[in-house]
Amino acid sequence: MSRPIKVLLAEDQSMVREALAALLGLEADIEVVAQVARGDEVLDAARAHAVDVALLDIEMPGATGIEAAARLHEELPAVKVVVLTTFGRPGYLRSAMESGADAFLVKDAPAARLAEAIRKVLTGERVIDPTLAAAALAEGANPLTDREREVLRAAADGSTNAELATTLHLSQGTVRNYLSTAIQKLAVRNRAEAVRAAHEKGWL
Repeated sequence: MSRPIKVLLAEDQSMVREALAALLGLEADIEVVAQVARGDEVLDAARAHAVDVALLDIEMPGATGIEAAARLHEELPAVKVVVLTTFGRPGYLRSAMESGADAFLVKDAPAARLAEAIRKVLTGERVIDPTLAAAALAEGANPLTDREREVLRAAADGSTNAELATTLHLSQGTVRNYLSTAIQKLAVRNRAEAVRAAHEKGWL
């Protein structure tokens, strides 16, 4: 590519975002042309600036980096996606790959490695942090169904079964069954532990 690689940086922490932009700006063949702090701003910014690569943090307001990656993959498939995470949760890697991400790296990776990942995804390569890859393989697949994940996510705020049933348009018995099954699968004692365990593994 004769022109600089046009990069979109999505990160809700301004100091981290500006530091990443400054480091990448030192690379002669990379130009950060857009920065956003929300996941639901990624698609519009990518389209407006005709970016080649989007660097997405996972945990952002508006939409997660994984949700933003899926939207990019669907609507702007030519844009390559590099997902960055502070948390080495195995489930995040699997979710990122399923959403169409081309690379998955920890946020504190050296800038040179990040720059190299940007170049590699443009040639069609996939780049995955080896430590995260090993952890994901060791952890195995997410055992929770989509419905169990939905109920656990809704239960995270401490809602009662009756409140969950109303919110999710399910019967209280069905909610109770989903929670019970999730608790068994995660080998924990109660719904609070189930929510915590699933979140720590990146399964919610």
